[in-house]
Amino acid sequence: MTSVFLFKNLLGTLLLPPTNGLLLLLVAALFRRRRWAFGLALIGGTLLFLQSLPIVASNLIAPLEARAGGVFVSAQGAQAIVVLGSGLRRDAPEYGSDTVNERSLVRLRYGATLARQLQLPVLITGGVPLHASRSEADVMATIAEREFGVAVRWKESESSDTADNASMSAQILKRAGIRRVVLVTQAFHMPRARQLFEAAGLEVIPAPTDFKGSHEGPFETFDFLPQAKAIQTSYYALHEWLGLAWISLASLLGSG
Repeated sequence: MTSVFLFKNLLGTLLLPPTNGLLLLLVAALFRRRRWAFGLALIGGTLLFLQSLPIVASNLIAPLEARAGGVFVSAQGAQAIVVLGSGLRRDAPEYGSDTVNERSLVRLRYGATLARQLQLPVLITGGVPLHASRSEADVMATIAEREFGVAVRWKESESSDTADNASMSAQILKRAGIRRVVLVTQAFHMPRARQLFEAAGLEVIPAPTDFKGSHEGPFETFDFLPQAKAIQTSYYALHEWLGLAWISLASLLGSG
């Protein structure tokens, strides 16, 4: 685990909900006798409130999903399917071992659906999370084969983030003569994932799933009231916007 990886995760934790608002409230509390403390507390509280509103969360994540490429239609000559891991539940008591979390399961289910539909070989990518006994790729491959009846040809088990997913998967696939892939991940994650996989030298056919920002009809009263799931959606959206900004910054510094 590199210092850059740790820095990125620490920075992300501080800038993303709910820590971003709570941190401002903490600073305001520590310096409550200062004139500016009340204003800082007001900003922190307002930030938390806005991030918890479904209408705000939807508008944060919708532009990302609009860039995801829409619902998958055709493989367009793709040679393989790539499914990205997104974390594990460690020591799940009902399974007696590590298993996939909800995000990974959503991706895996859709990847398995496409694998049966397209009859293409599957690569799953995901390293070993902290304190886990197995890699995401290994756990997901076991579930794919035992529960979904889909064989996994390749497992990339050394990556620590999406950039690693892309570069390490590309190495495996290029050795197999594969350049064009169907990429499976959440719709909000697809713009960043696609950009990184294309930078690694692969042609990407996006197959986004789990659209969160779509909204049919007018907004309702409850869309303007705080909800816990809205904070999670805001977290996902802001995480991706920060990730895209990080890629742009790294590219700018690299070309400078």
